Amino acid sequence: MAVVFQWLVRLTAALIVLAVLAVGMVYYLASRSLPNYDARVRVPAISAPVEIVRDNANVPHIFGQTDRDVFHGLGFAHAQDRLWQMMMLRRTAQGRLSELFGTTTVDIDSFIRRLDIYRLSVQSVDAQDADTRAALEAYASGVNARLDQINAEALGRGAPEMFLFNTPLAPWRPADSIAVAKLMGLQLSGHLSEEVLRARMSLALDDPARLADILPDVPGDGIASLPEYATLVPGTTPDFAATEPDPHPLSPFRPRGFAGASNAWAAAAIRSASGGTLLANDPHLGFSAPAIWYLARLELQTGGVIGGTIPGMPVVLTGRSDRLGWGLTTAYVDDQDVFIEELNPDNTGQYRTPTGWKDFETRDSILQIADQDPVTLTLRWTDNGPVLPGSVRNLGAVTPPGHVAALSWTVLSPNDTSLSAALGIMKAQNVAEAIIVGEDYIAPAQNITLVDRSSIAMKTIGAVPNRNSAHQSQGRLPSLGYRAENRWQGRMPYASNPGFVSPIGGILGNTNNKTVDRPFPNHISFTWGDTQRVQRWRRLMQAREVHTRDSFIEAQLDTVSFTARSLLPLIGAELWFTGEAAPTGTPERQRQRALALLAEWNGEMNEHWPEPLIYAAWIRKLQDRLIRDELGPMADTLTHPEPLFIERAFRDVDGASIWCDVRQSAPIETCPDMARLALDDALLEINETWGTQLESLRWGDAHQATHDHQVLGTVPILRYFVNIRQSTSGGDNTLLRGLTRGTGPDPFHNVHGAGYRGVYDFADPNSSVFVISTGQSGHFLSRHYDDLAQLWRRGEYIPMSLDEGLARAAAVGITRLEPLR
Repeated sequence: MAVVFQWLVRLTAALIVLAVLAVGMVYYLASRSLPNYDARVRVPAISAPVEIVRDNANVPHIFGQTDRDVFHGLGFAHAQDRLWQMMMLRRTAQGRLSELFGTTTVDIDSFIRRLDIYRLSVQSVDAQDADTRAALEAYASGVNARLDQINAEALGRGAPEMFLFNTPLAPWRPADSIAVAKLMGLQLSGHLSEEVLRARMSLALDDPARLADILPDVPGDGIASLPEYATLVPGTTPDFAATEPDPHPLSPFRPRGFAGASNAWAAAAIRSASGGTLLANDPHLGFSAPAIWYLARLELQTGGVIGGTIPGMPVVLTGRSDRLGWGLTTAYVDDQDVFIEELNPDNTGQYRTPTGWKDFETRDSILQIADQDPVTLTLRWTDNGPVLPGSVRNLGAVTPPGHVAALSWTVLSPNDTSLSAALGIMKAQNVAEAIIVGEDYIAPAQNITLVDRSSIAMKTIGAVPNRNSAHQSQGRLPSLGYRAENRWQGRMPYASNPGFVSPIGGILGNTNNKTVDRPFPNHISFTWGDTQRVQRWRRLMQAREVHTRDSFIEAQLDTVSFTARSLLPLIGAELWFTGEAAPTGTPERQRQRALALLAEWNGEMNEHWPEPLIYAAWIRKLQDRLIRDELGPMADTLTHPEPLFIERAFRDVDGASIWCDVRQSAPIETCPDMARLALDDALLEINETWGTQLESLRWGDAHQATHDHQVLGTVPILRYFVNIRQSTSGGDNTLLRGLTRGTGPDPFHNVHGAGYRGVYDFADPNSSVFVISTGQSGHFLSRHYDDLAQLWRRGEYIPMSLDEGLARAAAVGITRLEPLR
């Protein structure tokens, strides 16, 4: 027995040693790809030495003799820190994810191939101006120089993920950068989903008038510039069951409600305590680890620029120079239209046009799939755009037999000069120059907020489709493609794009709210991204006669929900302080406790408080109660409460209170009845998930920010190393926006928000600050993988300085690229 025990001990020890050796070997191989920031690298394609000085937050400050050399350095730095991310973006744009991930990504690849994103990007290279082509070529050579270094020095294949998904890396090309830009358009455009949903709802609802309740138009005039401060001191059948599955983590197609958002606001010198202009910007995208944003400073011939870049693109998309600051918000331009194309019953290879039948433009595309036989896709295009399968965004539910759906979209331009415009804005010396350069920007449409040392402005940049005034649906619903009046007639003049320059009030901004109120076809959009945050923003801006950098930061981090403040008195009006105290332990007593907490709450979505969780759960259950009996399973498509709908129902706007009555029941329920039942539903869910002690609840436990690795984030054990989870404040409708998931077992997880924040003060530009939501590195063994995440969570920033001396004084490393002679 003793001998057996000795051998068991030896075997156990041997297994432990082998496990340690295995872990050590994995760590060694993975750590080989950690970049050495203190290095000299000989590279081709530069005219003189380039220095990449990394400050203590790992922000690269890139210095070179020419702009080409600087863009080469940016490509090298991006590839050092975010190589895997860049390769995934390129693969996605090419429709080649399935070569690595098998059948799980076939639908993504199929959709991308049908849009022809990459071929259009290749065609767009020749449309760029000479300076942009030079920048694209130099950037590509910088990325490829890093690839050459990885191969020559056996640097762990460049990223740990490459060991798990080993595949040869093709050199980076200029078209790849344009493809990444177009890919971002997929994340920032949501009108396709809106059109299909509106069509499905109109088919499903018995009373067409109710469509204005459940999908309400944004009321009132547009809001952009504010008044002077002194003036304010006195065919188809309904398909209820069709729902969309949760998107794959690598999918660039966001569910409805998750198209891009953002905040930006500016103050003129007359509204600034320091006498200099101010600008704040925080673009909102889906969270991931690493973040999509990467901070960088470029020292160009026109001067230094610093701000947020996206790996794969040689441009500072939001940031500042010494003379100009610029920030972006999604403009919600209606830049997508779905066309229902009639097939020739005698020849399904043809579709109907205003002048008769016409052959589809077709091309075969072979889709390679890991461990599976390849699939051949037949891509079809009409005059209106690519033909999409019925599985995309539930298009099949609104496409009658004998027809197919095609998509018109400004992103699908073979002459896309958006990158040229973005580089031109980055080099502009003042507001007027930047607005002029913006005319070449195509898609995705953005509101660009601009400040120079003396003026502020906001301009919508991007192509606005020119629709016929006789358009059958005004672009709000899928329409017949053969009707000439439905087809696009080119692009609206750039001068007609909304613009606001030096407003009298000295303050302007955008929270994706309605900016103009124009009749169709000059309307810009019927669907806007915000009706709530803008109300809080307007109050904060007008609460002060003058602003500072810190007051702009305070507004950027504000967590007070205007929605909660406006809806709670409405839905709880007949529930508060009614009746005697209920017995302890009863549902009625729990309801009274919840109402008592909410009665004392100021609407602040603070992560440490219980009230935000009670409120969020109540509103969510309330909307479901209101719509479930009318819409059935289709109610699942409305994943987030619509404040305007709830307000219409409880105020009985145009008879909207009919939503409160349950059609299948004999009694006539009122809106207060629904509010009471929904609160009980919410408290039951809270009790089961977070416990019965309401006072001990924390919103942050439910509202965790989920910065997850898109590929390794679900791998057991490894996910604890690559995912970043944080308790966060804010919510769907706060300026510190933390959009909740809305579905699944964790509906309140924070999945979409400000991956970048920047505040610029032109009285003292080097006092400007910025931050991103994770860290600069995409390598999970790097200390820079998540070192900015806690700063971001706490609402802190790092200096955004163009002072070369400060960068060098705090440098964690200097990479010197030297010409290969």
